[in-house]
Amino acid sequence: MGKKFYVYILLTEKNTYYCGYTDDVEKRFEKHKAGKAAKYTRAFKPIKIVYKQEFSTKEEAQKEEYRIKSLSRAEKERLISKN
Repeated sequence: MGKKFYVYILLTEKNTYYCGYTDDVEKRFEKHKAGKAAKYTRAFKPIKIVYKQEFSTKEEAQKEEYRIKSLSRAEKERLISKN
């Protein structure tokens, strides 16, 4: 069984979304909360994981992260509500 990768979306305290990819969502979320993951989540503190999708390769996860980042807020909210 190979390593799994995930695309995730975080909701921040300023009611914005942050999208990223990782191989361990919970561990990455803790880094975001500690201010040690991304410049964006240092400025906009994350409060919860609102979306997570699993992929079998890093490349697939990166491709989906890129696609999600290009979505409008309304499109992201539709994606989150379907999950």
